[in-house]
Amino acid sequence: MSANKPFRILGVQQIAIGGPDKQRLKSLWVDLFGLSVKSSFVSERENVDEDICALGEGVHAVEVDLMQPLDPEKKPAVQATPLNHVGLWVDDLHKAVEYMTAHGVRFAPGGIRKGAAGHDICFIHPRGNEEFPIGGEGVLIELVQAPRDVVEALR
Repeated sequence: MSANKPFRILGVQQIAIGGPDKQRLKSLWVDLFGLSVKSSFVSERENVDEDICALGEGVHAVEVDLMQPLDPEKKPAVQATPLNHVGLWVDDLHKAVEYMTAHGVRFAPGGIRKGAAGHDICFIHPRGNEEFPIGGEGVLIELVQAPRDVVEALR
């Protein structure tokens, strides 16, 4: 299966950490570790209020998202799993999704869409099902379309 893949995973794009209060997360990640806050993102549909931080610089930077729910009683519960998801750069997201779907990977609802940082994204579901038996084995995995400079630098 791997010899003829029409895409390549290039590296870690992000990690997303959820908690009931992102200010507590910022105390560690921003105040003590020294990450910088690049931007913020709020989405009622995704029930999230997040600060997007940077670890490193340029194409080698890893995004660290510090997330809290807008409503702790609603889904998705971004705080329920402290390590919410891992994001991976991919050189051709559309081909990756097409290939993985054909090979039994289950994707979360929502399809390919713009993510908080402006890149096209989609999520591999944490669990497979009867129709699509391959999932993240408990981990939500975000596939992120790498911009051209990242593709060139990480290839």
